Amino acid sequence: MIRPLRLLLTLVLAAMLPAAVGGMAHADEGAPAGRAAYAQIEGSGSTWSEVIVQQWISDVDALGMKVTYNGGGSSQGRKNFSQNVTDFGISEIPYPGVDEFGNADNSNGREFAYLPIVAGGTAFTYQLKIGNELVRNLRLSGETLVKIFTNQITNWNDPAIAKDNNGRAFPSLPITPVVRSDGSGTTAQLTTWMDSEYGSLWQGYYGRDGYTSYYPRKGRMIAQSGSDQVMNTISGFAGNGTIGYVEYSYPLNKDYPVVKVLNKGGFYVEPTQYNVAVALTKAKINQDKSSPLYLTQVLDDVYRSTDPRAYPLSSYSYMIVPTGASDQRMSTAKRQTLGDFMYYSLCEGQSKAGPYGYSPLPLNLVQAGFQQLALLKQADPAVDLTNRDVTKCNNPTFVSGDLKRNKLAEIAPQPAACDEVGEGPCGTDTGTGEPSTDDAAATDGEGGKTKGDKNGDKFGAEDPGESSAPPPGAPAIDPVTGEQVPGGTTVDATAATGTGTTEQIYATPTELAADRPTDRKAFGWLAVLELLALILVPGVVAAVRSRRNGAAQ
Repeated sequence: MIRPLRLLLTLVLAAMLPAAVGGMAHADEGAPAGRAAYAQIEGSGSTWSEVIVQQWISDVDALGMKVTYNGGGSSQGRKNFSQNVTDFGISEIPYPGVDEFGNADNSNGREFAYLPIVAGGTAFTYQLKIGNELVRNLRLSGETLVKIFTNQITNWNDPAIAKDNNGRAFPSLPITPVVRSDGSGTTAQLTTWMDSEYGSLWQGYYGRDGYTSYYPRKGRMIAQSGSDQVMNTISGFAGNGTIGYVEYSYPLNKDYPVVKVLNKGGFYVEPTQYNVAVALTKAKINQDKSSPLYLTQVLDDVYRSTDPRAYPLSSYSYMIVPTGASDQRMSTAKRQTLGDFMYYSLCEGQSKAGPYGYSPLPLNLVQAGFQQLALLKQADPAVDLTNRDVTKCNNPTFVSGDLKRNKLAEIAPQPAACDEVGEGPCGTDTGTGEPSTDDAAATDGEGGKTKGDKNGDKFGAEDPGESSAPPPGAPAIDPVTGEQVPGGTTVDATAATGTGTTEQIYATPTELAADRPTDRKAFGWLAVLELLALILVPGVVAAVRSRRNGAAQ
């Protein structure tokens, strides 16, 4: 029994595998025989960006792309790229030329371009308990935060912390700041903000002006390598009293609270995708294509935005991509993989930014990213970048026909009244990804209303007598624009475009290289193979077991 089955399976596989492998071995119709569609690429760098990057890597693996990424910190990512250790790097800051220790920090002659990949907020996550209850609605001003991270506020019962929380008292407990021990883009973003907005406090601690990628640890501070280790230290069993800085994705994915930071509009806000999108409308982007800093960011106006919804520590992250025609690590197959990986990331991948604790890039930066990808084909004409239509990307920020508008920022709800200075604090939890708002059109992602709680209780219960339904006679609200609808009729959010038309805003992404006709054929053969395996393998296993049992008897 077993021999005929084994023979049949062998014959089927022998007949089908050449067709399947041959179909996958060509990147395009008519490509030279033996040319691989993809080759594995390797990258390293930012842990701030790592959560979404690893998700994108998982997504494209199903399309035949093999990408590896090690988040050793932005400084290490830049260094690895400059030493030809990796095919790409990711960093929150550009090459500075020389680091704060006087060492070279440049590309070492390797040709490259910066490519924006995702936006997000640097969050302050913490563990602070009253009794056995974790405080989940802490508020702090920028000045209080800087004093904590420069050892000028060292206990949770400090009057400045109570003032930020409208008089709410916290227990006498030493504050233990958790900082990064490695060269970190997150540290660079934090200290850039501190130096810009609270220069005298920061410079008195650091000893000079400017930012650093290596946080100067003093006093009770604990230093950990990577955002994940910072997060694990704070959330650990011995973490009570700690506070640290990570990208918002880390506490969001761990269901851990973050500080609501006071903005210049007078409200305490957390870095949801909405508040980040609002803040980054004030970012200045270098538009000089002849500059080595093309597409890099200046964030001074982000820090000082007076919009009540803006999160002050919002920023972009960048991929460093190789553009030299003679780059020693790159081949046509690698460039094709890098091009298609970044196409997915800039296009369909942006739709996952919000749920994973980031904020999607606006259309103008996605379009600029597509232009940067064109440099791969300029270096190697064999790279196929056809069918790249930015307007067909599924991106929550896009407004059909208007590159200057950011839909996510436009629909961002106003903060709850209890988030204002002198009010609250709100009783709703932080670190959920949902906005704290009194806006009846805002939802918690499960159809429920996300409201700032006027009672200020820790569990976010609604005030007595509150109703989630709008009051009788209230005008209908357009869920996309937040504006009243004339005539009181309801507008379908899936059809509204914000441009006065009923045309759908979003479309499906255009083809990747792995979705060309030859590749669809290849995946079809693989599906057949899997089906045959499901049918034949159980019979083979049963026959083997039967034979062994007979022999034993």
